[in-house]
Amino acid sequence: MNEFNLQLIADLSMPVADVPRAWYIDAPTFEPVRLGDWTGSVAAGNSVNFFNVGFNPHAHGTHTETAGHILLERHSVHKHFKDYFSKALLLTVLPKDGVVQLTDFLHAWKASDTQNIRSVIIRTELEATQAPTRNYSNTDWPFLEAEIGAFLREQGVDHLLIDQPSVDQEEDGGALACHHAFWGPQPETSLYRTISELLHIPSSVEDGVYLLNLQVAPLENDAAPSRPLLYR
Repeated sequence: MNEFNLQLIADLSMPVADVPRAWYIDAPTFEPVRLGDWTGSVAAGNSVNFFNVGFNPHAHGTHTETAGHILLERHSVHKHFKDYFSKALLLTVLPKDGVVQLTDFLHAWKASDTQNIRSVIIRTELEATQAPTRNYSNTDWPFLEAEIGAFLREQGVDHLLIDQPSVDQEEDGGALACHHAFWGPQPETSLYRTISELLHIPSSVEDGVYLLNLQVAPLENDAAPSRPLLYR
């Protein structure tokens, strides 16, 4: 029997909860099912909790999306994402004037072991203690220069992850420049490639190479809640 000595270093996910959230969306709803006189709640005197949940995968908690996010057809992340384990590189690249610039990213990239890297995790802030309780709407969060997305695509990176609600600016007139650059001029041909957003990356997690286990909820939608786990 093979033995694996991998150690879980960090869970980078944030839950579907009142916060974190973004995109001007209200908190998710959690309501017991009501069928006639019966209410799916132990607090209401019944034997089980049986709740409906209403949420937006792009706005509530950590999520992973396919190019279906920018295409006419909302291609399912559940159908196309199968790359559960990958060699990942975590890089801290701090923004300048609210933008993570290509030159700074390349400086960090060239100083790292990038051989066979298929996933890149970008940390844009070192002190993220408030991230799990933050409403990001109307904060003009840091975003990536589109050239970073194009560079990663050219390097064969299939999965881009970030600690902000989007790789793009909160209000950009619908350009989604980095999304388009990462998925390329024919995004329908790279539906297996993903972008994950709204990660929580503790400052205690060092930059470097990890084994990434990207767990994505089996939801037939262009995006779904996810849990990125780092191992060494």
